[in-house]
Amino acid sequence: MSARKERLTVTVDPEFIEAGNDAVAEGKAESLSAWVNAALAERVARERRLVALAQAVSAYEERFGPISAQELADQARADRESAIVLRGTRAARAARTKTKTRRRATK
Repeated sequence: MSARKERLTVTVDPEFIEAGNDAVAEGKAESLSAWVNAALAERVARERRLVALAQAVSAYEERFGPISAQELADQARADRESAIVLRGTRAARAARTKTKTRRRATK
């Protein structure tokens, strides 16, 4: 980060100010300004990653053609099947999903 800072006046939701002040009180941030600066830095990094990802997808599609909905669905299924379960078992998770689906269907 730059050693030279600029003053900025912004309007934010009260819960964000409270969260920032809590972070300062808990020693997670040096000041509210430092907390906001870190949040902005995280947002800038996220936006840059999204731009890079969009460029990568665009380059892929330019070379190999558009990614179809079926390809996305197939990949999502493969990702689920190869995922490592951290809580419970695959069977328990599947049962919970079926229960939620049934509840929605009966509403």
